[in-house]
Amino acid sequence: MSVEYEDLYALTSQYIHSAKDQALIRKAYDVACRLHEGQFRQSGDAYIVHPLAVAIILAELNVGPATLCAGLLHDTIEDTKETREEITKEFGEDIASIVDGVTKLTQMKFTSLEQKQAENHQHMLLAMAKDIRVIVVKLADRLHNIRTLQALPLPKAERIAKETLEIYAPLAHKLGMFKIKAELEDTALKYVEPVWFAKITNQIKNNTVVRLNSIDHTIAEIKAFLEPENITHLEIKGRIKNTYSIYKKMINQSKSFEDIYDIVAIRIIVDTVAECYQVLGIIHAHYNPVPKRFKDYIAVPKPNMYQSLHTTVIGSEGLIFEVQIRTEEMDKVAELGIAAHWAYKENVEYSKEKEQFEIASKLKWYAELLKFSEEDKSSEAQDFVETIKEDILTNTVYVYTPTGEVIDLPIGATPLDFAYKIHTNIGNKTVGATVNNRIVPLDYTLQTGDIISIRTNKNSFGPSEDWLKLVKTSHAKHKIKSFLNKQNRDILIANGKKALDDEFRNAKVTYELTDAFVSENFGKNNLNTVEELLCDVGKGAISPKTVLSKYVGEQRSSDEVLAKQMERSNRILTTNSETGVVVEGLTNPQLKLGSCCNPIPGDPIMGYVTKGYGIVVHHCNCKNASNFAKERLIHLEWATNPNRKYPVCIKLTATTTPNLLLEIMNVVSANGLSILAINATNNTNLETVVKLKVLTSGLLDLEKMIVNMKKIKNVYNIERDNL
Repeated sequence: MSVEYEDLYALTSQYIHSAKDQALIRKAYDVACRLHEGQFRQSGDAYIVHPLAVAIILAELNVGPATLCAGLLHDTIEDTKETREEITKEFGEDIASIVDGVTKLTQMKFTSLEQKQAENHQHMLLAMAKDIRVIVVKLADRLHNIRTLQALPLPKAERIAKETLEIYAPLAHKLGMFKIKAELEDTALKYVEPVWFAKITNQIKNNTVVRLNSIDHTIAEIKAFLEPENITHLEIKGRIKNTYSIYKKMINQSKSFEDIYDIVAIRIIVDTVAECYQVLGIIHAHYNPVPKRFKDYIAVPKPNMYQSLHTTVIGSEGLIFEVQIRTEEMDKVAELGIAAHWAYKENVEYSKEKEQFEIASKLKWYAELLKFSEEDKSSEAQDFVETIKEDILTNTVYVYTPTGEVIDLPIGATPLDFAYKIHTNIGNKTVGATVNNRIVPLDYTLQTGDIISIRTNKNSFGPSEDWLKLVKTSHAKHKIKSFLNKQNRDILIANGKKALDDEFRNAKVTYELTDAFVSENFGKNNLNTVEELLCDVGKGAISPKTVLSKYVGEQRSSDEVLAKQMERSNRILTTNSETGVVVEGLTNPQLKLGSCCNPIPGDPIMGYVTKGYGIVVHHCNCKNASNFAKERLIHLEWATNPNRKYPVCIKLTATTTPNLLLEIMNVVSANGLSILAINATNNTNLETVVKLKVLTSGLLDLEKMIVNMKKIKNVYNIERDNL
């Protein structure tokens, strides 16, 4: 047995007595030695030193044989030719899954370490791990790496130290592993803030003798107070708080070292909870407590399982110190956190699921576990554990934007949920998505670690009702419903405006409605704005004749109306009957509709003066507009009531289903439009893409058809094809 392995065996043999388990750990060590042979760390040490050190850290936590083996093998997939399949064959699925999980975490690159993003990265680590043993091995791996940072170039050491402070130390805190957390923080601080680290450590060193003498004196005093109280087991410890916690107080509270009065902590360990409160009373009877500095973490434990009574008091020599009172079990949890409940026990059959269950039953942020156990007592044990893993461990997915920002979404979320979380306009104009550089359908289920890019088109007609079935988040559903409601309202308003225009034109009355007019004449109908009136006219709730009658009765004698009618009569407008386009001040202009964009009444349009072809009418969003010479562009308007039909091209994307084309043609026909051409193809995602050319009298009729087209099942995107 090699000297190096003896260090590990000395620890494991204290709590693992099974010859079979010890043989498995030795086998993992031998395999790691063979696979890492010829590899060296930057310190010059043989590479096996690192996985052996990681296993020793894990053994100090009393973890089980599977976790110890994974610690020894944790770099084999990443740094050798060994595969997961080969590890599974040699050591079984349980050990292989831990090694594979650590490998995946090691390959993660953190692009941002801002506070919010750091928290999201921590969540992502937990979600990707799925088995918390993976996190424990990763923390042991990081702890040994941080201990050996001196062998790395300073820039790399600083990056790793910062990552440790932002990601891994808080993760250790979340799991209640204070001992590991404190060492990660103090060692990382040495590289991230070397000046502060040197300053604080020197001040601690200069005050250590005085403070330790005070601690010894205070411990002796407390023992004298407590010994007559017949407390069965009593242990008192004193310590100076870790460097990083002092640094945080100095920075966050803008204090000098001398102003931090609770640098010293006294820990009193007893047998029972009742004795904890008994000791608290005695401490307060002999020392003056500092107001508002008492915390009862026994009655209300921290989310990471930490339990203790905390009080800050003033000692007999004026020394201010914190007293922590807890049981032996609480003390063990405070130091080791999750690992304290996970210590390997002989003669107990262990499995990945059982260990997960034990962890879940202790961690406060696994509180839903208790809820499940009460509501689902009839479940089989395996199903119960699967429920824990799926609903507790992985109830959130963490995905990346192309710039590296982490976005959290509920499990089952799709690219549309992601798009709406980024921005409502991006969601509304989504026409496709790319995940990990691969085009995916909009109903793709996002996985933790996915990098997502959303494709948008400003000419998309927006969400359909089918989208409500594709999204998981309430936020996305709310935004889609808001869009659909507004779209329906906009169409009703446009219909109402058209009906009023026709009614007033036939009566040869020029009109301009105001909110005051609506409120005065239709307030009894709960209508107070022009939009509300137009919407009700569009619905058919109010007749256009009623509006005309009210308006004419109020405005008959108005000189302003007469002046407007005269002004309108004197305007020189010419309509080209062929195109239905108005050009102010021109008689019989030569006009032609652009075949590149097929503008229709209701579209914003512009004229482009060509050489020899007259004026070509283009949609303002025409794809060729960027090539137009600005001096050749002129303002155009549609005639009020052009008497012709216009061709327009539409593109639909849908899940391939039988009778899709028949449904599309039925909707076109039902809306009074004619089909000029229809063509269907399948794209690379096996979706059906339908290109449709129809005749319409204008944008309003087209949008009415689009609204009905969106009701076709599985049609999830409609857009103008040539803009």
